[in-house]
Amino acid sequence: MSGLLLVVSLLYYNRTTVQLHEKISDLSQKNAAQTAGLFGLLYQGYDSLSKSLSNNFDMIRLLNEETTEPAVAYINERTITNILGAIFYSRDDLVGIHVLTDKGKVYNYGNYFNVLDPNYRSESWYHQVQASSGKMVWLGVYKQSLIDREEKSPVFAFGRQIYDLNEHKPIGIVLFEMNPQPVLNALDNLKLGQHSQVYLMSKSGSIISSSEGADQELKDLDFLDDGQDVVVRQNSDRLLAASRLPFSDLWVVSVTPDRDLNVELMQMQRYILIVFTILIIVSTLIASMVSRTISSPLKKLIREMKQVEIGNFRGTLSVASYQEINILVASFNRMVWRIEELIERVKISSVSEKNAELHALQSQVNPHFLYNTLDMIYWMLDEKGNDQLGELVLSLSSMFRYSSQWDGGTPVTLREELEQIGHYLNIISIRLEGRLQVVTDIDERWLDVLLPKMSVQPIIENAVKYGLEPLDRQGLLRVYTREDGDALRIVVEDNGAGLSQEAMERLRSSLEEESPKESGKGGIGLQNLHSRLRHMFGEGYGLHIESYPGEGTRVAIVVPRPRKGEADS
Repeated sequence: MSGLLLVVSLLYYNRTTVQLHEKISDLSQKNAAQTAGLFGLLYQGYDSLSKSLSNNFDMIRLLNEETTEPAVAYINERTITNILGAIFYSRDDLVGIHVLTDKGKVYNYGNYFNVLDPNYRSESWYHQVQASSGKMVWLGVYKQSLIDREEKSPVFAFGRQIYDLNEHKPIGIVLFEMNPQPVLNALDNLKLGQHSQVYLMSKSGSIISSSEGADQELKDLDFLDDGQDVVVRQNSDRLLAASRLPFSDLWVVSVTPDRDLNVELMQMQRYILIVFTILIIVSTLIASMVSRTISSPLKKLIREMKQVEIGNFRGTLSVASYQEINILVASFNRMVWRIEELIERVKISSVSEKNAELHALQSQVNPHFLYNTLDMIYWMLDEKGNDQLGELVLSLSSMFRYSSQWDGGTPVTLREELEQIGHYLNIISIRLEGRLQVVTDIDERWLDVLLPKMSVQPIIENAVKYGLEPLDRQGLLRVYTREDGDALRIVVEDNGAGLSQEAMERLRSSLEEESPKESGKGGIGLQNLHSRLRHMFGEGYGLHIESYPGEGTRVAIVVPRPRKGEADS
């Protein structure tokens, strides 16, 4: 029986090895083709984005316009910046846009104040884009911005020449820096194992981008010139899969070492060995079943194991049989005892961990030091007669004090919320230099209405940031109350850019999600606010949003209208 099992196992293993190698090769070929398709989609999106700027007639006209009037130059520069800002805010994955003219002018738009590298004209990427004859150039993934010294996060960069559409001559270049995650995800799609390395390469064999940890030097790249679109080669120590990108002479190449390819084979070897061993033991037990002294201890052991399955670790099994059975029972007893001991340790460890977290929270810095410092700065500015900057510091101090004092979800009055947003609007009005007009029409009957803390400011902050700041005209922000049956509406309305129909559908859909998440970079998002309102007042209340492109946005906080006696009290 043992010899027969050994022959069958070897035949099965050999056949499985052949099928597995064929399956891996086929999977590699499909993955390579699929990854090429992913890069094709990315290329189309990036190409369309770059064309939207390089073919912008207004921007090209302003770049070519020469004037000696400072006011006209300032208006032109501001218009170009607004064009860049509109494109920047049209996508969430943009890190920075840089327009570099041949006359030495530089226009930027990004997440931070830009500090440019003065020697950018001597960099290889600049010459590469200049020599592109108008086509988009993939520059690759970099650890930080190519031109902005303040941008330290990784970027994926690509660029295109800007042409004077009348004379068809180059007048500069535009450099886009994006979040590199989509490109890295596309590269990861080609990985077959934990240690696979993926590269984005040019036809000459130079590496443009690579997956994280990819540092192996590539050899035997003669397939880049043989005219095939998808290549799969398996050597003794690795599997190489490559696919040509349809839009350029770029290749995506995956290198998987032999240790990843043989994972399933090693598992198969262990499986066959285990099965072979088990079958030998079973055959031996079958030959020994005449001995009733074996079955009785095993039945006792099975009963005790079932007790362990339902969570009873207190029992101890005692039998008198052959030495093997006695050892098995003793090992079982030790295992049960060990499991019980480990469970107790886990409980003690969990309690200790929670205590440590509590101590860590208790040891946080007391924010009152910050409040006192800001108040001290205010009085120093007041003594020097700098009233505007003093008001700014005082408003900032009040905002910090209000936003950091969260007392177990205790609601606040509309009066307190309005006082808080007054400080915020004071700061915004100073920053926008008179481009914002605020109109408040709040009926005094509703000033004592209770709301969740920080209900109004997030809405006003969104209105200013996304609706009013990008405007090149006077912005108007209205805050007023309206009765609607048994409900009270606290409305924040602006005449800003508004939202498209698709953006409104996404926003309304996100508000209905059962598990709201924090939005943006850590602020209190509309999802969170909508959830808090419904939790406090019920399903019929929350946020109601209306927005029209080019006209503005209206957000209403819908809460129960207090009855007359409640409002008077």
